[in-house]
Amino acid sequence: MHASQDVPGQAPVRHPYVHDPSGVVALAHRGFALDGRENSLTAFGAAVDLGFRYVETDAHATADGVAVALHDETLDRTTDGEGMVSELPWSVVRRARIGGVDPVPMLVDVLGTWPDLRVNVDVKSEYAIAPVAEAIERTASHDRVCVASFSAARRRATVARLSRPVATSAATGEVARFLVAHRAHARRLAARALREVDALQVPVAQGRLRVVDAGTVAAAHAAGRAVHVWTVDDPDEMHRLLDLGVDGLVTDRADLLRDVLRARGVWS
Repeated sequence: MHASQDVPGQAPVRHPYVHDPSGVVALAHRGFALDGRENSLTAFGAAVDLGFRYVETDAHATADGVAVALHDETLDRTTDGEGMVSELPWSVVRRARIGGVDPVPMLVDVLGTWPDLRVNVDVKSEYAIAPVAEAIERTASHDRVCVASFSAARRRATVARLSRPVATSAATGEVARFLVAHRAHARRLAARALREVDALQVPVAQGRLRVVDAGTVAAAHAAGRAVHVWTVDDPDEMHRLLDLGVDGLVTDRADLLRDVLRARGVWS
């Protein structure tokens, strides 16, 4: 791991991905596409054009082992194609068009098109483990990738295939153990729940359960972990969460988050 650089009021830095010079990690969720063409190179390019240094994407793999940036396990919702991605070869998936316009991108293209762009990659299935690791290796993008997954086993398996460390985000079980320990005032157990990861990437609430509040942010920071909140599209809520001390926000409205950060003097 890289040496930590502690900044007052923020989580200590464990990996270069987690630290943004502005003090806030602003993540464009699946790029920026008000027309619904999410996870396309056009959407990622639009986020970059707005000035974003971070984007979030999802990864599945084709039947022949090509990692693609796509949220769903099928092509049906976002493209003019049909079928399970894991059951189709790349030669078929590459012909599908997001919103009838943009091709489904390979993960290597997302990582390789913008060499300075930091990318949060949610590994969506076990079939994607090896292809995602291969894409990171091929692009030597270790310092600017965060590997996330709802499954800790899937995240660990991906990271284990890499030649160098990447940033990592807590899985569902780790988040649950952290919250239980925090509410029991078991600080050491809360820190232990996050010992393998660099960031806690969570929604504000899960059903009736409040996940992000001043206490959970402080507990995560005490454990040396950053807190990124998804998916936040309302400017007032963005301000509220930033006032709580969260380290990053994930949004579908990259334009509004940019305006909020400009107003706070932390957009560069």
